[in-house]
Amino acid sequence: MVEYAKDRRYLPTHEWVKLEGEEAIAGISDYAQHELSDVVYVELPEVGETFAQNEVFATVESVKAASDVYMPMSGEILAINEDLEDSPQLVNEDPFGRGWFIRFRPSKPEEYDSLLDAEAYERHCREEAEKGG
Repeated sequence: MVEYAKDRRYLPTHEWVKLEGEEAIAGISDYAQHELSDVVYVELPEVGETFAQNEVFATVESVKAASDVYMPMSGEILAINEDLEDSPQLVNEDPFGRGWFIRFRPSKPEEYDSLLDAEAYERHCREEAEKGG
């Protein structure tokens, strides 16, 4: 069963973001990791890089495919999850916890309001699944 964490917002491309004060944390959703199956490699950005909303900031490779990962909000990378270098399977095991990708400082906090809440994201995923991905 796919989990939809209610304390975050989502892009239609299956990234999540959670605000924590002046910072935000992001990764890929439980739905995305189910679709990818076994994650074998994650390429993350450098600390200090800046990205615009919807810009590719990372790549995830699984036994099935490689996928781009899009920035949920504009901002500067403050930290990356270095554990993913040696343990990319954390993305499968705990996508909303230990499988996080980046911590960043949003430069346009208002972008958060343009993202899907958990209910809307769950609807989006159901529709996508019904269409066959």
